[in-house]
Amino acid sequence: MMPDHAACHEALRARDARFDGLFLVGVRTTGIYCRPVCPARTPHSSNCEFFRVAAQAEDAGFRPCLRCRPELAPGNARIDAVDGLARRVLERIEEGAVGEEGLGALAAELGVTPRHMRRVVRRAFGVTPVALVQTHRLLLAKRLLSDTTMRVIDVAHAAGFESLRRFNHLVRARYRLTPTQIRRSASPPAGESMRASLRYIPPFDWEALTAFLGGRAMPGVEHLDAGGAFHRTLRADDCTGWISVSNVPAAARVEVVVSPSLAPRLPSVLARVKRLLDLTANPQAITERLGALAQRRPGLRLPGCVDPFELVVRAVLGQQVSVRAASTLAARLASRFGTPIQTPHRELRLLFPTPEELAEATEAGLVELGIVHSRVRALLALSRAVAEGTLRLDSAVRPDEAAARLACIPGIGDWTAAYVAMRGLGWPDAFPAG
Repeated sequence: MMPDHAACHEALRARDARFDGLFLVGVRTTGIYCRPVCPARTPHSSNCEFFRVAAQAEDAGFRPCLRCRPELAPGNARIDAVDGLARRVLERIEEGAVGEEGLGALAAELGVTPRHMRRVVRRAFGVTPVALVQTHRLLLAKRLLSDTTMRVIDVAHAAGFESLRRFNHLVRARYRLTPTQIRRSASPPAGESMRASLRYIPPFDWEALTAFLGGRAMPGVEHLDAGGAFHRTLRADDCTGWISVSNVPAAARVEVVVSPSLAPRLPSVLARVKRLLDLTANPQAITERLGALAQRRPGLRLPGCVDPFELVVRAVLGQQVSVRAASTLAARLASRFGTPIQTPHRELRLLFPTPEELAEATEAGLVELGIVHSRVRALLALSRAVAEGTLRLDSAVRPDEAAARLACIPGIGDWTAAYVAMRGLGWPDAFPAG
């Protein structure tokens, strides 16, 4: 539920960063919508209209502020806030899953009719799925125009627009500016063609999160450098490359550098980084629920992943062995079955194998790496199930359903399935008991 009007205006008046990402404000006198931390003069309460998502604000005729840039607002977890189907629709849209096939294909992927999907999304967010898709694409394009030196036509394609003419028309109609004018107003830094900022709600225990990821880093695939930045290779559909993430605590943001080769899949890449670093967490709400337990570790986040399949493989390899041994086995697996890749980081040289690549492995070939027979059989069964499409591990599937199907694979028990649902599918209610 949205906070009431008075509470929202009080947070706006105080420019309280704890509410950044939880709501947006439309100012009727200017036709602009802003984040609650916008440095502009606070409008009178009677001139304000509050929204949960950007699509609502734009559907009401407001356009995004060029000062506080609503496209940079931190996301917020909606696990308990809205219908599970609506949440999955929103996540798939943010991942760039709506392509040429359109929303009908998304509804089929989610196992519902387009009409039911529209009804659920409108009830949850107050707008149609079409509005969510269009607003997400336009805000992503605005971000790329402001923060990168990508060509306008490349920005249009990266944001999901098939036609440059359609892209130009929508930008002018919605923002009353041309793409070139948006770029001139921001002056992106030269040479940083693929850099993005992802905001979060502070506090953020970056050291604890990166210590967890760094302690489990897979040689050749991942690396935590001495400055606390995390680097890794990445595969996004038909594109491959690398990412680097670092924290800028003074600005409550994470800087993400993405290899140009991943530009066509940028929405998916940024969505994966958000899940890896748990950037949608609301520390205030967590502290209120957990009390003293959370107060001892303010800003603690749940380490996620960029590829749920990779996480399952590593979870299986980690059964009954130390963290270091599991990382060693994963590195051997990547070296034998993964794909070599060139990056500017000497520590990054391998892509983790795909389900199809692992499905073609033999038991003998896996045993040679030091993996015991029971886990070899589990890995092969898992890889074949994902490669054949009988097991899905993405946001289109309910996490509890995916966990139940995982637990049906011999060698993957309830604990491992819940662990994967928690870290790989972003399900905070998962409980790896035992």
